[in-house]
Amino acid sequence: MKYLHTMVRVSDLDKSLDFYCNKLGLVETRRYENEKGRFTLVFLAAPEDLDMAKESKAPLVELTYNWDPEEYQGGRNFGHLAYRVDDIYQTCEKLKDQGVVINRPPRDGYMAFIKSPDGISIELLQKGEPLAPQEPWQSMENTGSW
Repeated sequence: MKYLHTMVRVSDLDKSLDFYCNKLGLVETRRYENEKGRFTLVFLAAPEDLDMAKESKAPLVELTYNWDPEEYQGGRNFGHLAYRVDDIYQTCEKLKDQGVVINRPPRDGYMAFIKSPDGISIELLQKGEPLAPQEPWQSMENTGSW
């Protein structure tokens, strides 16, 4: 058995691509539009997985955009996506500067949570050992749920 991808339904493809690619840093590997089925699939990879994803089409996040408007609820029921990052503080600062809410700040130097525009929780984990606790993260309160 081999992990291939996680599918996430999105209500606004442009807004979602801005979040996943421009802010979070994922890279689009391929796109499939189905006029008859009225949907678009966009496959994304983490930068460190890009070569493997292009070769084996895994591991990926599949954004599914249905052309007919739908309202999606229950993003928390999905669980979360998780990505390892080189510097949890730098990553969270970059996201915060781009308007992304840090729902669970990296108080412990190891873990943080954010949400996509469609309410999908995304866990960010520090590569290797936790970093030493730092302000302003150490004293930041949680915002919303994750």
